[in-house]
Amino acid sequence: MEYNKLVAVTGLSGLFELVSSKADGGLVRSLDDKSTKFVSNRVHAFSHLESIEVFTTEDNVNLTEVFLAMQSNSQALPDANDAKAIKAYFGVVYPNMDFERVYGSDMKKMIKWFEILKKNEIEIKLSESPAEDAVAEQPTEKKSAASKPAAPKAAAVKNAPAKKINTPRKMA
Repeated sequence: MEYNKLVAVTGLSGLFELVSSKADGGLVRSLDDKSTKFVSNRVHAFSHLESIEVFTTEDNVNLTEVFLAMQSNSQALPDANDAKAIKAYFGVVYPNMDFERVYGSDMKKMIKWFEILKKNEIEIKLSESPAEDAVAEQPTEKKSAASKPAAPKAAAVKNAPAKKINTPRKMA
């Protein structure tokens, strides 16, 4: 299981692996009990863990950075039901977190999600985006104008006769 396939689903507790997606929802597998079910996106929203950011006093950081800080810290995880202990824990582990904008429920969720990731032995890392890979592979030389792809031609618009709009008649 890979970190980039993990999602949080609104209205459902825990983390899920996105097995497949469709236009009207997705097939997800729970990391807790390994059950698989279809989740409709009419009722629920999916958030990839890779796309979640955390407010800090400087620039926002990816949730992965917070998880890595939690992983590298030797301090034991606090009880998920003790709000003061959770806030004190993040004050030590990630002191740049903006505690005015990051709610206690969010920190509690981070603790629970981190426990799930550790339990399932999932490596916490961001996948490299294809756009970054393409930029890295481009040669440093400038390409000549002849090698540039031609601009697409505008589609010809035919002059079609105006359609008559039927308006309802008033009955006397």
